[in-house]
Amino acid sequence: MRIKSILVSQPLPSESSPYLEMAKKEKIKIDFRPFIHVEGVDAKELRTQKIDLSQYTGIIFTSKNAIDHYFRLAEEMRFAVPDSMRYICQSEAIANYLQKHIVYRKRKISFGEKTFSDLIPLFKKFPNEKYLLPASDDLSPDIKKTLDSSGIDWINATMYRTVSSDLSDIKIGEYDMLVFFSRQGIKSLSENFTDFKQDKVKIAVFGATTEQAAKDAGWRVDVMAPTKESPSMTMAIEKFIRNSEK
Repeated sequence: MRIKSILVSQPLPSESSPYLEMAKKEKIKIDFRPFIHVEGVDAKELRTQKIDLSQYTGIIFTSKNAIDHYFRLAEEMRFAVPDSMRYICQSEAIANYLQKHIVYRKRKISFGEKTFSDLIPLFKKFPNEKYLLPASDDLSPDIKKTLDSSGIDWINATMYRTVSSDLSDIKIGEYDMLVFFSRQGIKSLSENFTDFKQDKVKIAVFGATTEQAAKDAGWRVDVMAPTKESPSMTMAIEKFIRNSEK
């Protein structure tokens, strides 16, 4: 079956997106729609977690969402984040995003290469801080395992939740391929389309946890990224399309 239409479970990208280039090259229709969205908790709910923001000397940020919700709650709780706060960020892009909330040059900011495990040398370098990890309600077990093994003093604070978006206006059966990037996206598919039958619909996933979530939901995974041959999702999809047309 030739792939003619694809639904990507992400927001509409910029004009320079490789998805749009692929759509032209392969002559296929590609639509974009976030399957999930983020909802922040309020100060009252944070207090029920017994979190006192003033007790922490270091913050671990894994996403831009975590940054926004930490500073939102700090303002809501009238907590002035001290200049002495240490920030450990998962990537340089996340670290640069801090400039939205703080004067970057005056703060103690460190970041890893890309994955969370890349932060281990930083935890060893700064082992004496009391760390807070602002996160969603769906904290990756790998993150918890890495932090526990690092020997630092840390605690997780649920500051936002990832919830399924309303997709009732989408005709899911009209697409030849669905593309997912998180286990929450897979969950949203199951919740929004309880009678969905995969049949000939191809499912593409990014990452091992997304792949496992799809399999646990009973779906067949047809396209997987990243791989050595296809480090990006668009490359994996293009390879699949070429192979299916042979």
